[in-house]
Parts: sequence; C-alpha cells; structure tokens
Amino acid sequence: MSQRTEQMPEDASKHYRIKPPFPHARWYYLKKLKELVEWGRDNYIVKNNGGEKVVLADYGCGTKPYISLFNQNEYQYLGIDLEWNPYADIIVGNDSKIQTESDSIDVIISTQVLEHVEDPDGYLSEAFRVLRPGGRILLTTHGYWMYHPDPTDYWRWTSAGLKKIVEKNGFKVIGFKGIIGRMAMGLQLFQDGLVFKFPKFLQPLVVAPLQILIWLFDKFQRQEVIDFDACTYIIIGEKNNGSNK
Repeated sequence: MSQRTEQMPEDASKHYRIKPPFPHARWYYLKKLKELVEWGRDNYIVKNNGGEKVVLADYGCGTKPYISLFNQNEYQYLGIDLEWNPYADIIVGNDSKIQTESDSIDVIISTQVLEHVEDPDGYLSEAFRVLRPGGRILLTTHGYWMYHPDPTDYWRWTSAGLKKIVEKNGFKVIGFKGIIGRMAMGLQLFQDGLVFKFPKFLQPLVVAPLQILIWLFDKFQRQEVIDFDACTYIIIGEKNNGSNK
C-alpha cells in the first residue's frame, strides 16, 4: 500500500465536529452526526482483524474530524484525499483513482463527501475496488441541506436513491439510518436563511433558541419515519466475498 509519510498536524483529533460549542449554528446537527458515526462503528465495524489492526481509510478525509472515535490500538487510521491535503496518507490522483492496491483496506468511512464529488459512481467504484472481500463502507451524506460548496456541491439524496446508487456500484446494503426529521430540519433551514441577516455579534442570540427548538422538534418524529426522510443518512455497504461488479 503506497502511503505518504508526512506527520499529521497535531490538532487533527480536536475538531468542532466532535464537541460543537453552544450556540453553534450546527450544534444539534453535529451532535447527531457524531452519534451516527458511532452507531455505524459500534454495529458494523469489527475491532479485531485476526489479532491485527483493522485497516480503516477515511475517504475524502479533510482534517480527519472523526479520528478520535477510533481507538488507535485497534485501527490503522488512514486518510485518502487529494495531494494538497496534509492529512492525506493515500492520494487520489488527477484521474480520481485512489493510489493504492485493490483489495487492501478493511473499512472505508466517508462522512459528508458524496454530495461534493463530481462523479458519485466513480467515487463508489473506487471504494469498492480498494476494499477487501467482506470489507465495508460506512458513508454519510445529505438528504435535506442548504447549498454548501466545498469547493463544489452537486447532490442531495432520498433514502431510496442513496441505496440504489450504492447497490449499483456492487455493495450489499446491510445497514441504514437517518438523523433529524422533516420538522426539525425545516427549522434548521429557517435558521440558516435568517441568521446571516443579523450582525455577527447578534447571531448567537438568534441561533441559541432555534437550536433548542430543533432539538425539541426532533423528539416528535419516530426513528422509522426519519430513516425514510431525513436531513442526513448513514448507509453501510458490504463487498461480498468474491463479488465483482
């Protein structure tokens, strides 16, 4: 497996996604997103790989915001990203190909990346290629959300559409869950449309009560309803032993 050897910046595990401050405009959402990643980890990722560390790759890793959720004694945590990213251990080339061998990674996590990639099929196809048979991808992406280019923002998914594209690229869907239902997400979008009309020093006064209301409204919808129609989904796909697309 070809990897870079540069030292990762020291603050990689100290990230606002893990402990969002109140009143952050994404306070409730980021708390729920962290819980979603932990749910996927606890229910679908093995911690022991025949006595060896599980090779886990964060695909489109950014600043590796969730690295602290994975015990470094149990996981070899690698970042996959473009060459300019100092957090990347494995490079995605200009041809959008991951520069590592096929069947070489146990688990891929992909958090809030799929909506930004120009070619979701190509992205998922590469994830399938580098996973070992029996390997799993834990992927989160948006259902409802505001436009947020970083540097691009192309896609939103329904629960059925997300399952369809993951299965289309060779994976068997073995887990699926949503966070933040329609009522609460409506308030989040209202907040996002309103808050920037205020001077920066007043924005926390707008955000704080709305974040509390988002939290309260989210309690009114059952999880099985949220799984169909949500702000964000996690999908767990498995590359079956000996499977080929």
